[in-house]
Amino acid sequence: MGIDTAATGGASLKPTADEGAARAAGPDVCAFTLENGLEVVVIPDRRVPVVTHMIWYKVGSADEQRGQSGVAHFLEHLMFKGTEKNPDGAFSHAVAELGGQENAFTSYDYTSYFQRVAREHLKTVMAFEADRMTGLRLTDDVVNPERDVILEERRSRVDGDPSAQLGEALAATLYLNHPYGQPIIGWEHEIEALDRHDAIAFYERFYTPNNAILVVAGDVTPEEVRAAAAETYGKIARRVDPGPRRRPTEPEPRAARRVALSDPRVTQPSVQRSYLSPSYETAQGDRAYALDLLAQILGGGTTSRLYKALVVEQAIAATAGAWYQGDALDDGRFAVYAVPRGSATLADLESAIDREIDRLAADGPGAAELERAKTRLVADTIYAQDSQATLARIYGAALATGGTIEEVRDWPARIRAVSAEAVRDAARDVLDRRRSVTGELLSAPAADAPALAAAE
Repeated sequence: MGIDTAATGGASLKPTADEGAARAAGPDVCAFTLENGLEVVVIPDRRVPVVTHMIWYKVGSADEQRGQSGVAHFLEHLMFKGTEKNPDGAFSHAVAELGGQENAFTSYDYTSYFQRVAREHLKTVMAFEADRMTGLRLTDDVVNPERDVILEERRSRVDGDPSAQLGEALAATLYLNHPYGQPIIGWEHEIEALDRHDAIAFYERFYTPNNAILVVAGDVTPEEVRAAAAETYGKIARRVDPGPRRRPTEPEPRAARRVALSDPRVTQPSVQRSYLSPSYETAQGDRAYALDLLAQILGGGTTSRLYKALVVEQAIAATAGAWYQGDALDDGRFAVYAVPRGSATLADLESAIDREIDRLAADGPGAAELERAKTRLVADTIYAQDSQATLARIYGAALATGGTIEEVRDWPARIRAVSAEAVRDAARDVLDRRRSVTGELLSAPAADAPALAAAE
């Protein structure tokens, strides 16, 4: 159980490797929809007799009612508390007895539950997951202690980590109106107010087959999955029509913003800047593909411009890079970051970063540089296909955020077709300081505690 750290923006300076392949091409994928509205995706992988079973609900923390931050993640925890048919722990015990694995995670845009078991046990985990889609039973005796567990999780993951605190402040400052500005785990004072009725109301509104996607990857045929899904999930009636996902929109940014956090626990200062940027769902034309390539060229590894300039040539940074969060239902983020080396200051790093961005915005990438970035990104999509769990996650996340199977399949070809001019224009339009928030993580004497996050 947990939070999708690739979506939090505050857990690390760079996203996971899976996110870099978020629009990867896959094998011969089959999709169909049950009569109750449940979308089903089958990704055959016959190499080993194992299946990955994932149920994705098209609801995340950005869909929460204002003032109830954290309820999506809270419910994710409570989904393991049992049903009338399968009491607390029965599902998890059965998966363990079958030699399988299970987990769940919550993001801004979706919540997912998954199991990995031998192929002959697929129908068993389907039946369990279908049961808790409609049969969850909650009492104060199980809800209240779990709320305390989440509060402790927040204290250890956020309150105990200055970089996570800065990440929250960055997101809240970048998103002035959109709910991406609130943490997935929730604000502490709002978590404390959540109760059984809040969780049940959220469950009854969003946990319905016509708001879910079932993804099965592994040693199965579409016919086997269709039959098993119809016999388990197919018996569940639609609970409600959740309707369109209407969220507050972010106004066009007009002013660069800064956030600084000082804490005596910080041993290594750093600087990072986030730009409001279109996602694959909100971008026009090839802009999102160009941004993926821009992130690779600017800060994707040791051959990138930021790394070569700041780490190798100028020797002012221990590391430097960039990443693009395009896997979002609404506008996402493009970020750059660096950690100082020696006597270099954060101001030195900012100036060097700006020079590299300005060069790209003025001249665009070179032909060889662009081709190298395309080759790297497409190669990542090929490597991703070695893991059926990664494939299931790629397709599930894409479909839960408005994408299609065809878009996932076509991603390598669309990347290869991006021009140098498109990358240059993306740098000019998106990496505009007026669209950004710059965050500084600083060390401070112990006498300065408690730490403060201040917007300037």
